Amino acid sequence: MLRIAAAGLAVLASLSQALACTAVDIVAADKTVIAGRTMEWAFDMKWTLKSVPKGTELTLAAPPELKLPEHKVATKYAFVGISAEVFPGGAFIEGQNAAGLGISGNFLPGFTQYQTVTKDDKDYVSVLGAGAFVLGTVGSVAEAREVLAKTKVWTDPSLPSGPTPPTIHLVVTDKTGDSIIVEWVGGEVQIHDNVAHVLTNSPTYDWHITNLRNYLSLSTVGVNERQIGSANVTAIGQGGGMMGLPGDYTPPSRFVRAAFLRHYITPPKTGDEAIQAIDHILNTVDIPVGIAQSKDGDQVVSDYTQWVAIKDLTNNKLLISDYAHRTSFLAIDLNKVFAQTTPAGKLVTDLPYPAAVDGTAALQN
Repeated sequence: MLRIAAAGLAVLASLSQALACTAVDIVAADKTVIAGRTMEWAFDMKWTLKSVPKGTELTLAAPPELKLPEHKVATKYAFVGISAEVFPGGAFIEGQNAAGLGISGNFLPGFTQYQTVTKDDKDYVSVLGAGAFVLGTVGSVAEAREVLAKTKVWTDPSLPSGPTPPTIHLVVTDKTGDSIIVEWVGGEVQIHDNVAHVLTNSPTYDWHITNLRNYLSLSTVGVNERQIGSANVTAIGQGGGMMGLPGDYTPPSRFVRAAFLRHYITPPKTGDEAIQAIDHILNTVDIPVGIAQSKDGDQVVSDYTQWVAIKDLTNNKLLISDYAHRTSFLAIDLNKVFAQTTPAGKLVTDLPYPAAVDGTAALQN
């Protein structure tokens, strides 16, 4: 038992160096579905915003040593996503398609073990191609459940992958508000209902849901006053009901913080209000450079919020900002992009972010 406990502590200790991402989705009263996420990373992953037209041919391959046939699949849906171009051929870990389905891939180190493809398998895809496969061929969460339950997702550790291995879990959400978490643990796929409508990083999703039991005393309503002997002790400010809400940037703490805010924020009435709600929640996990540091050998590296994406899955819109423009979102009408017949792409850091609006005239006579 002591050896098991020590092993568990070693895994949890390694999570302090886990790269940080947080995803949240919410449905407004008018049924608009908004899903947002932050991308925290310590390295240059060459993040590129790319459009992929309907009918684009995808190649689904098995591990080369099995010599299984490659499957050529034409995308049924146009999609726009953010690809880590540091991986060979790129890897979409964020995006949405013309059917109103979106994905976000978050890092899951220490717990991810992908599936083993055998010579008898017919359906397979590399994890580096899984994002494009889902975005290009799947139109709903219900369909995603079926497809991912039968498709073997594998990885080849020998492939160059930049500064980190592609160990991820996915949150998949559609325009009905249905949402699932997809993880590969112990060589098996595990699909969870996204009951918290939040995803961070390690440990696995079921662990995070269990961990929420430690925070049942949290409340949006604080105690105003209490009689202590002959003294009437009053609160010194609002927010006392959230005493104990974790404020650090570890995945478990970000999960608790985002889940609490997601479920107790005043419910948004419209899509615009839902976007504002998501943005405010994501602001609580935004990491400035220099705050969340770890050592990579002798080098000190710092996670920071490299970009934020907010998807309107109902109206096919995307908002995106990078670290240098965190208060200035770029809005993209994806209906116009989805109608294109040729692909396009641009580094996230090179997008034409809007400048601050000059409001001087409002105070001039």
